[in-house]
Amino acid sequence: MSEAFLELGSRAPALTQGPNPWKPKLLTLGGDHSIALPALRALNQIHGGPIAVLHFDAHLDTWNPAKYPSAWESAQSDFNHGSMFWIASNEGLILNGSSAHAGLRTRLTGDDWADYDDDERQGFLRISSDDIDDFGTKGIIEMILERIGTETPTYLSIDIDVIDPGLCPGTGTPEPGGWTSRELIRIIRGLEALNVVGADIVEVAPAYDGTGEQTALTAAQLGFEILTSWVGRGMKKDEKVKVGNTGQKRDEL
Repeated sequence: MSEAFLELGSRAPALTQGPNPWKPKLLTLGGDHSIALPALRALNQIHGGPIAVLHFDAHLDTWNPAKYPSAWESAQSDFNHGSMFWIASNEGLILNGSSAHAGLRTRLTGDDWADYDDDERQGFLRISSDDIDDFGTKGIIEMILERIGTETPTYLSIDIDVIDPGLCPGTGTPEPGGWTSRELIRIIRGLEALNVVGADIVEVAPAYDGTGEQTALTAAQLGFEILTSWVGRGMKKDEKVKVGNTGQKRDEL
């Protein structure tokens, strides 16, 4: 997968003309969250350095693989959907100090704060699911923008279990007390200024979805929001360049 992401992400953009040519951006749709690791490995090579991670999830996913005991311990069993960011951090792929989790309501693996200590060493800001009651969607947006900034290359990773299972039951590790789909969509729209260079929407499990396929519908809408935010940010950036070159603002936009 790393090679596939690298090959696709290294292709010449379809539009090479104009004031602001872009590198290709990949939106991955899927099941297991571990797909984020090969994506980050490819982006590290494409952009020449570590990438900030904005991670919407009920769980940390920065756990040391030792927290996942296996009857068949191996390098392969160390790589799973709860350890991929730990591996990425240890490989130097994640920009320490500019990354954030949002929507957390995870249980810890012990009776101490070791999970959080490990997470902090990897440079993540933690925004809990409950924080939205105190700060609202606007406050969550402001915290993320302050943490990451608008120019830092960023990987956006959305685990569908960040949304409450009453609204999105189609996932393998549901956690009660999550955000609504409306809240998450509002937050994603408010983060258009971020320099998102790649994204995923993961942990969608159709076998567990309701008869109305509400989880799949929400995931599809989130994909639409990400794609349109890329277009919107590009249009705004191009317009700034055009205005700067002519000294006049275009009326049609």
